[in-house]
Parts: sequence; structure tokens; C-alpha cells
Amino acid sequence: MSRPHAAAIVEDAWHRQLGAVLRRRGWGTRVLAYTGYGSVDQVRVLGRVLMTRRPYAPASADAKATWEELRNADHERRGWRSFITNPAFNEPVSITVGERTVTARSDRSGIIDVTITGHGLEPGWHDVTITSPRAADTTAAVLVIGPDQDFGIISDLDDTVIKTMLPRPMIAAWNTFLRHEGTRAAVPGMATFYREMLAAHPQAPVVYVSTGAWNTVPQLTRFLRDRGYPLGPLLMTDWGPTNTGWFRSGQDHKRACLHRLVRELPNVRWVLVGDDGQHDPTIYGEFAEQRPDRVRAICIRVLSATEQMLSHFTPMATDEFEQHPGAEVPVARASDGYAMARVMRAVLGETPPNDGTR
Repeated sequence: MSRPHAAAIVEDAWHRQLGAVLRRRGWGTRVLAYTGYGSVDQVRVLGRVLMTRRPYAPASADAKATWEELRNADHERRGWRSFITNPAFNEPVSITVGERTVTARSDRSGIIDVTITGHGLEPGWHDVTITSPRAADTTAAVLVIGPDQDFGIISDLDDTVIKTMLPRPMIAAWNTFLRHEGTRAAVPGMATFYREMLAAHPQAPVVYVSTGAWNTVPQLTRFLRDRGYPLGPLLMTDWGPTNTGWFRSGQDHKRACLHRLVRELPNVRWVLVGDDGQHDPTIYGEFAEQRPDRVRAICIRVLSATEQMLSHFTPMATDEFEQHPGAEVPVARASDGYAMARVMRAVLGETPPNDGTR
């Protein structure tokens, strides 16, 4: 659509008016850096610019931040606090990646999403610097994947690594907005399962793709660190109005992320991990049919009857994976990460590691 949806126009006007009032009252901005990724040819830098009462306040939510820094950043705060922030949209930023410095602006939700080519970085973890005229300089982490890396993990979050009982609205709202971060439960064994796969494939990327809001990235990053999950980019979405309607499609968001990742990292064959409580089996099945050369295996966490009831009021899964003709991709199903690891070792023909990751 050439013209934004009416809801998006109203939201943008509200943010402009509120931002002007806050600036007159002396508020500044802060740049919240997210974890990025890329190849030796290009990297994707992610972050968000927010209004803050304390001008020039730095913030960090990347994989290189220390556990102490993350724990001191209101580790036990309730999720609703992340949804009352005011984005600083159209805010200028400068991003320095290796040998290059580029300028950009935050979007209508305050999001920074910039792809930079010709950076000159070698494979591995690197720091990039994000500066903005009214905020403190911020350091973000990016993982550069080498051209010889052919293994990667794409993981869902809700009910795959975190027990959220989505999409039942009341429980989703309770878990997201009201519960303390420290009380959210991890799916048993999934962190061990991911670490075991990475032990066999060092420096392989782990990318978390979720229909959750960008607002939750700091809490999710702390959760992943606290529960022992390997850290990696979190590709979230904007819950607010879009150019096409009141809300964007979560399924379309996941499909777009999958296709973008295979374009940006064409040598990687992905293990797709999700659950059968939402639409992961259908989305992964369609993707495997379209790009069987880029899918190494599909892992589906099987929710219990109780979890299925809480998710969609029936004790049975409503979305089953169907193997499409011509898409001969191994499929593993298990109720938790420990069982998933055993199944995947057989699927991939690998032996369990002997390095303490189990």
C-alpha cells in the first residue's frame, strides 16, 4: 500500500507529539544495541532508539555484555515496563563496522536495521559502534559467519525454548506483561540440546525467530543467558499498527525471516526448531518444500495434552508437519530437549560430545 494504514498514521502522530513534549522537558535518547549477524560480505546491525529521562544514557542487550551488566539492568522487572517506552523515530545514527562507517535513521518504531557491505571483518564475534547525537555511544555484537560454515540453527522461542502457553490471550498476556523475568520457565533440555549441536559445529550461528515484540529483546537476552542457551540474533516483530493494518502477520514474519537468512547466508544448511502448538510445522514444511537444499533437518517439540489445551483449547495438535513430495528432509519429534538430542544424533549420524555440554 502506498498510503499507511489509518492506525499507523494515528500512532505516528501520537509518538511525534509525545516525543516533542519529552524533548522540551529535557529528555534525551538511548540506543539499545541488539545482536547482529552477517557474512564476510555484509553484516546486519540491529538496535533500537528510545526516549529516556536520563539524557545520553547508554544501554546494551547484546551477546558480549557481561552477566553482571545484564543482571543489574532490572533483571526482575515485569514485562509491561518494556511496552510503555516511547520510540525515537527518524533519529540519526552512525554505525562503524570494521573499516566502514555509515549513517542511517531509526524507523517509525525506533528500530535500527541496517545492512553494511564491505566491512572487512573476519569470521567470528566482533564489536560495532553505534553513535547518535543525543545518546551515549553504544557497542553491539555481530557474528560474522565464514563461507565454510555449513551448519546453523533457526529456533522459535515461545513454547520451544520458553514455556509461554501461547497463543491463549490471557496466559500470553500474563507471561509477557505481568510475570517477573526470573519466574519464566525454560523448556527442559533445550539449552543442552543446542549446546550439544554447537559443540559438534563450532561457530555455527543460532538465530531466534519469534512473533514477539522488539520490546522484549532485553528480557529475552537475559533469559537466554540465565538458562544457558547459546546467544545469537533475535529477529522479532513490531506489535503495533503497520502500513497494511492493525497488526502484522506473525506467520508472514517467520516466512520472511527464513527466506532472508538463506539469501544472506547461502552456504548454511539450517536445522529448524519449533513446536506443534502454533504454525511452525506448516511454515517449516512449506519452506523445506521450497528450499530443500537449505534445510538439514526439522525438529518439532511435541506439546503435552495440557499444554495443547492451554494453547488452543484442544488436547491434540492442530498443526502437523506434512512431508511434501520432493522435500526429503529428516524430521525429529520429541517432548523436550533431552529426547530431541537423542533423536537428532541418530538423524545427523553424530556421537554425543564428551566436553561437558550434556
